Amino acid sequence: MKNSKLTVLMIVLAVILLVTPLFTSCGPKAQPGQVLKVGVMTPSTGPVPEKGIPGQHGFADAVEYINKELGGAGGYPIELVWRDSAYNMEKVGTIVQEFMDSGCLIFATHSSTEMKAASAKSNPAGFPGLAAFISTINLHPPTHVYGPTPDYGDDWVAFAKYYMANIWKGTGKPKMALHGLANPTGLGSKHGAQAKAAELGIDIVDIAEHKISTIDETVSLQRMKDEGINVLFISSTPAPTAVIINNARELGMDITIGCASASFGTALIDLGDEAVEGVYGVAHTASWNDDVPGIAKAREYCQKNNPQDLNNDDYLSCWTTMLVMREILAKAVDNAGYETLSQGGAAAWKAVEEQGIMKLEGYNAEGLVGGTIRYVGNGDNRLDNYLRLYQIKGGKAVAVTDWQEAPLIKYEELEWWGK
Repeated sequence: MKNSKLTVLMIVLAVILLVTPLFTSCGPKAQPGQVLKVGVMTPSTGPVPEKGIPGQHGFADAVEYINKELGGAGGYPIELVWRDSAYNMEKVGTIVQEFMDSGCLIFATHSSTEMKAASAKSNPAGFPGLAAFISTINLHPPTHVYGPTPDYGDDWVAFAKYYMANIWKGTGKPKMALHGLANPTGLGSKHGAQAKAAELGIDIVDIAEHKISTIDETVSLQRMKDEGINVLFISSTPAPTAVIINNARELGMDITIGCASASFGTALIDLGDEAVEGVYGVAHTASWNDDVPGIAKAREYCQKNNPQDLNNDDYLSCWTTMLVMREILAKAVDNAGYETLSQGGAAAWKAVEEQGIMKLEGYNAEGLVGGTIRYVGNGDNRLDNYLRLYQIKGGKAVAVTDWQEAPLIKYEELEWWGK
């Protein structure tokens, strides 16, 4: 009798041991303290808080959504390590070093200018990074820096093609001027024009630069007016862009105005008021009015946590960038394992890049991008290459094109690159 009871007990214990892994595998993989650290910097103070603060909120709210509703990345919660760059490039290298020292696996900057400063520290270490808004100089030649979207050169090319096909009705070549921020934001659009203006039949007659603190650009615009320009393209941030557009209106310039993605959006509409009516712009992410799952979630969390940012494009761009980073980390967990990532340092960064970023394919970021998030290689570190053009009508940005692909331009192979 005792032997039979012992036999039954042993069978029961054996069954429990066999079944337990089946149940535990269905639950969260992460144990207490097991997280995936992500570094993020935004210019939340300094000269561009109108961009930095909503961007900061977009990153943070996306992490809350990811951890609460998506189970983190690969079953592990994301821990956000956020720092304010104050748009001070002297601080950026220190921030990147802090990210690396604290065990971050990947990092993001809000702006292309932050990323240019950051890459001096991150690239030699092999520490991968994404910039929510990215320029040609960040991506060419390819390094450990990636763009979740097209770059500012792509913005210029897309607008120029639209202008030639739908707006320009004159004879000969239209005269275009560029007005760019004196940093990678302005430089990217200049690169696009240098690469493609002649091919598209556009005469670039003036290239002006401005500071982020500018309050008047009448002198440069008067020169452009005297040159008889037909079209002006601005690649900047919202506040300087509003100054330039207001000055152009005050000078009575009857021209078409287009803007790169960092210039355009709700902040420009708020700052420029009636002066920005009719202005064109480029966007890389879905509109707040689009009926896609990602917009519904972004709207839900924005209304709950930061209702003042509702309909803000920087919030949405940074939210989208964080979803892309989550997909990268999920791939890295699946392909390299949490143990590899948990060690931090160069081996973990290499795993994130080779087993995460380079394994991306077919991810639509819940409908927030025009194409799909994927890695194609061959010199293309843009993880999505679709964009859309808008025009400000009645105080709102209205789409004037569908999503369109931005072909890769290999700037580093052009004779003038780097000179």
